[in-house]
Amino acid sequence: MEDSKNSTSATDTTPKVTGIGGIFFFSDHPKETKDWYAKNLGIEINAWGSVSFDSRNINNPEEVESLQWSPFKKGDEYFSPSKKEFMINYRVQNLEALLEKLKENGVTILDEIATYDFGKFIHIMDAEGNKIELWEPK
Repeated sequence: MEDSKNSTSATDTTPKVTGIGGIFFFSDHPKETKDWYAKNLGIEINAWGSVSFDSRNINNPEEVESLQWSPFKKGDEYFSPSKKEFMINYRVQNLEALLEKLKENGVTILDEIATYDFGKFIHIMDAEGNKIELWEPK
């Protein structure tokens, strides 16, 4: 029997995380790191300088989901104000409602929602000082 609390259907609009959208980490030598992963593990770098691992949404098989993977130059300001070596991008649904919930809970919101052709983004901080990127795909 399916647990409806853990499933995401096409009609579910609960503001929540639905998956991992990206894994980003610092590297002393990002180009060499990407080259190593390509040469040794067959990971192909795309036009944006990252890797896109695509999969199907189990509840909507026509929908392709993507997980981005990319090393960033150590010290890159994109991770600021976090002092951590990594940043995780979480794929979410109903970003606006989720943002209201986060504000009510006193979560640190770092910027405003930015909208691009591929979706909406906002950055927050967790209780451990990790910068988190929230992404609602189009």
